[in-house]
Amino acid sequence: MKLPWGSWVVIVGFTASGFLHLVSPSSFYWLFPDWVPQKELLVYLSGLAELFAASALVLKLRFAPIFTALVLLAIWPANWWFAFDSSANGETWVAILSWIRLPLQVPLIYWALKSPTRAVG
Repeated sequence: MKLPWGSWVVIVGFTASGFLHLVSPSSFYWLFPDWVPQKELLVYLSGLAELFAASALVLKLRFAPIFTALVLLAIWPANWWFAFDSSANGETWVAILSWIRLPLQVPLIYWALKSPTRAVG
């Protein structure tokens, strides 16, 4: 069974994002509140998790859909924080884009969970 287009959206997005996390971690620091320690480590870990999830989806590993959905849920709080923070700071266009971005994570979670896996045995 080949992968549906929704799975490919997640795979391509995670591959691109994961790669960017690793080559330019400082580009993601602004997504964190000031009080979060070890931002660089968190960015690297999330980038590795995204690349691992994308690879697992391509290989149709049994755990891949759940793992990918959990990665999306784990990074969602940073997106929520950024939406509130940009709104509070009066950054109108940034705030609008950050609020639009939040519901887009729902179809990504859905597509991740609907990704096919290989039959066991």
